[in-house]
Amino acid sequence: MPDTPIPAPPGLSAADAASLAGSDIPSAAGVASPIGTAVPTGGTAAPGAALNPLGSAPGNRWRVDAARVNMVRPPVSPRPLAFAATPQHVTLDLARTAMVVVDMQNDFCHPEGWLAGIGVDIAPARRPIEPLRALLPALRAAGVPVVWLNWGNRPDLLNLSPSLLHVYKPQGTGVGLGDPLPGRGAPVLQHGSWAAAVVDELPAAPGDIHVSKYRMSGFPDTPLDSILRNLGVTTLLFAGVNLDQCVLCTLQDANFLGYDCVLVEDCAATTSPSFCTDATLYNIRQCFGFVADSAALLAALGGTPRP
Repeated sequence: MPDTPIPAPPGLSAADAASLAGSDIPSAAGVASPIGTAVPTGGTAAPGAALNPLGSAPGNRWRVDAARVNMVRPPVSPRPLAFAATPQHVTLDLARTAMVVVDMQNDFCHPEGWLAGIGVDIAPARRPIEPLRALLPALRAAGVPVVWLNWGNRPDLLNLSPSLLHVYKPQGTGVGLGDPLPGRGAPVLQHGSWAAAVVDELPAAPGDIHVSKYRMSGFPDTPLDSILRNLGVTTLLFAGVNLDQCVLCTLQDANFLGYDCVLVEDCAATTSPSFCTDATLYNIRQCFGFVADSAALLAALGGTPRP
């Protein structure tokens, strides 16, 4: 907040102008006004009274009362974190970073899920589980939001086009999106079903954010971008499956939208052939961001003060 006196706009006292600016200066009665104190109702604010916070994210709030609106957001102090990455080492701001975990769901990673049921070897899709079990608690402790970005179809599939459904049911027969799994009967990747749930080995924590997606990318037709911008996030760490499909598509869209992107390599995997991983890593390093591993992040976080 500025230290210099703020001139009162026409019709406002100097005390009211100072309150609009968010300064905790003495009011006309000589009593300080801390932010968050309720203002008497009735349409007229008491001179020097504090403003009420309005906003779902701490870094993106107005302060208001019956007569005044202060749109000045509180400053966010940078919390730099430097770590090894390729093609260059990276320093990011933990205060503006979120972790996006893509599709670590039963249908992709569980032996009784959809991919396993159609004959896919899911062993590669399970490899990110252990490194994520180590990394996610450290990121949470450092104040980094964790976003679970998961397939979560509508039961009626009305926002899914034939071109999208064709990817998973190319001949129009068999088990595709929304169809019941053999054995368990859960509808494939339907929101709220066992099939769409995150694997038990990766329990969500209170405060984690859950976003359903309906495409290879997590941005179209979802609130992901709105949530991240409301949180003041500019840098995204990426993990999950499949690396060359949903992880890559979401990371690419994030890059196109102006986010800084870092793939955590050992926390991402694919059931595709190995050349798909090679091409994905090449393209991320060349065009879309940076690649690091969880060990580098954990080593850096170990020396970082907690928020």
